[in-house]
Amino acid sequence: MFMLPVKDYIEQAGIPLEHIDVSRIQFWIERLQEEPTRTYPEDTIFTYKIPKLGEGGSCSLFGELEDKPFRLDEALNDFNQESALYIAQLKTLIDVCVEASSIDWLGIYQARSALQENHLLKLAYHGAPSRPVFPLNDEFAQISNNTQVGLSGKAKVIQNVEAYLKEGGGYYTCDPKVKSEICLPLFSTNREIVGIIDAEAFSCDFFNKEILSMCVALCCVAPLYLPKQ
Repeated sequence: MFMLPVKDYIEQAGIPLEHIDVSRIQFWIERLQEEPTRTYPEDTIFTYKIPKLGEGGSCSLFGELEDKPFRLDEALNDFNQESALYIAQLKTLIDVCVEASSIDWLGIYQARSALQENHLLKLAYHGAPSRPVFPLNDEFAQISNNTQVGLSGKAKVIQNVEAYLKEGGGYYTCDPKVKSEICLPLFSTNREIVGIIDAEAFSCDFFNKEILSMCVALCCVAPLYLPKQ
């Protein structure tokens, strides 16, 4: 399997070089690729609880969950043994990153199309329950960094959510504890946008050069394990 070269990823995503360390990205790529796929109970990675949605599709009061869990195996439509292995590998990559950095929330989304509607589907994550699907359209991009990045392919780094909102930035709030966030695109080898990662922390200025470099490495490796469409 092949991945987009690091220098090509950085250029395509528009990440300033002063924010990252290319040598550490290479280190983390090797670290992530060396990790054997972990074994997870099926009900912990193929089904998950999701928040109720309020007006405009935003999350309702924090902590209010739908009674029925989200079924990832059903959302993928063509779910099979290979898909199951890919999801387990993506969850493994996330757990390695969380264990190394103590990121409070981290998720991998795939850009998909169903019923002629493009969306981002959450494949694997760590953290509190969250929205499983983000529409990929200009209207939703007004309030969602995930959608903005999923459409533009350009990275978003927000080291202070409160300051970002005061400056007029569009932001989709599900957990009021989040103080900083990065949203980075995933690319195929021909530079097509195939998904995103979203990472959140409960403190400002969390995403230092080391952690951001690790997340870039995750973006380079994750497309190798996206389920086929």
